[in-house]
Amino acid sequence: MGEIQYAPVPPYKVPNSEPPEWLVAIMGFIAKLFEPLGHLLGTGWGAVEIVLTVLAVLGALWILWTLYQRWRLTRALAVPIADTLVINRATALALLEDADALAAQGRYDEAVHLLLQRSVHHIAAARPDWLSPSSTAREIGLIPGLPTAARQTFAVIAREVERSLYALRALAAEDWQRARDAYAAFALQNIGSAR
Repeated sequence: MGEIQYAPVPPYKVPNSEPPEWLVAIMGFIAKLFEPLGHLLGTGWGAVEIVLTVLAVLGALWILWTLYQRWRLTRALAVPIADTLVINRATALALLEDADALAAQGRYDEAVHLLLQRSVHHIAAARPDWLSPSSTAREIGLIPGLPTAARQTFAVIAREVERSLYALRALAAEDWQRARDAYAAFALQNIGSAR
């Protein structure tokens, strides 16, 4: 039984752990830097509370406005434009002439790109609220309000342009003819009253 210790253990002395001088200097600098903010929050909490409340209300109004705009755009996109996507015969024929002239020079990429740009202009003229400066050809082709024929025509033209621009593959005469036929079939079937 002599191995058991009955005497109390002396208390553990914590070594003096003063922070280093550089840390004290940094903490002092930070304290001086934020001291005015601390005084403002301590003595002027009412004003800070008002500012935060106003910011919260403005944030809520902005969120509501954004949701309203999205809802309005969704409703506008759901309305078909079959009756409003009418192409002027002279405009359609002039576009085909311009594009044919480019294709005759072997500039098929430019000719198809011209068809795409003018197709976007046709849609923008009919429904400008559907397009934004950042609208891509794929986004435009997926607009639910576009008539099926317009969507299919646009998809054919956009596919050829994407192949030219992004796959870096020069378009051939058959690629141009496919895009031209799609545009001509759609445009000439949807000729407007202004001839």
